[in-house]
Amino acid sequence: MIYLQVFTFNALQENTYVLWDDTKEAVIIDPGCYTKEEQEELKDFIEDQGLIVVKLLNTHAHVDHVLGNAFVKRTYHVPYFLHPLDLPILKSVVVRAPSYRFFNYEEAEPDAWLEEGTNVTFGNTILEVLHVPGHAPGHVAFVNREYNLCIGGDVLFQGSIGRWDFPGCNFDDLISSIKNKLFKLNDEVQVFPGHGPSTTIGREKQYNPYVGANGQYA
Repeated sequence: MIYLQVFTFNALQENTYVLWDDTKEAVIIDPGCYTKEEQEELKDFIEDQGLIVVKLLNTHAHVDHVLGNAFVKRTYHVPYFLHPLDLPILKSVVVRAPSYRFFNYEEAEPDAWLEEGTNVTFGNTILEVLHVPGHAPGHVAFVNREYNLCIGGDVLFQGSIGRWDFPGCNFDDLISSIKNKLFKLNDEVQVFPGHGPSTTIGREKQYNPYVGANGQYA
């Protein structure tokens, strides 16, 4: 069985995910914890559940998704995985963070790369890596087909899609990623996005005003 806990952190209301299975091995995805209180909230949950954190994963490297990377690496001594095309985005965060009033951002270096066609494993769980650029050049989604679960980052939201007006964004790539990657998943797949509530592939195919059945870019 796979289990999931979501935390909403920092001023940009980013969703941080902890995934684990019956072995108690866990991964942390997009740690946005910035304040000491947010860091302690994440740490306390992991301790209370008796989890063994084995990997740190980023869907992409925008500032709100990487604020807690250094804390997680330092606390759990785990390897950090990122798609290589997002390394320039990650490197720019130290310059961009103060403009979002994140004045105490700590940098963290990736230890390994994520690539489509490879899997991330922990315990008895397999996460398939999908490269879904558009919101960021190296954006990925993590899919577990057995339990119809997708950690989708900032590509597809309930009734919306990711922004495409940041450096490195591309609208055509974003729409292609949704239609040709995410919408190829089963309708029952539950998508856990980087912001806001979860949704399903089937719901967004039907009702999303940008890419659904009657959407502007359907």
